[in-house]
Amino acid sequence: EVQLVESGGGLVQAGGSLRLSCAASGFTFDAYAIGWFRHAPGKEREEREGVSCISSSDGNTLYADSVKGRFTISSDNAKNTVYLQMNSLKPEDTAVYYCAARGGYYCYTSPEEYDYWGQGTQVTVSS
Repeated sequence: EVQLVESGGGLVQAGGSLRLSCAASGFTFDAYAIGWFRHAPGKEREEREGVSCISSSDGNTLYADSVKGRFTISSDNAKNTVYLQMNSLKPEDTAVYYCAARGGYYCYTSPEEYDYWGQGTQVTVSS
């Protein structure tokens, strides 16, 4: 059974940092790309914004313009875990953050390209 479990969310003041983790099981980790998405409050259910992605096979990464220079994605293939280090957090980063997996080596920004999803972890940034 495929499972993606996010952790590390919480409440932080603006300018602070959090590190999210996505622990994966049930599939060949290094044959998948893992993405982070977020759903902000007030947005429609379908509006999940692509934040970042990493190809577990070669480490190639992708970032949304809104998080470039602040967020860093990394992968520990030995632990089947992907991390999202979030620095210089802003109130507009407040959202439920999801990790998702898609078979293949390439990252995509569209959530429709992803096969498996975690349950999400809440990140709240206070001003």
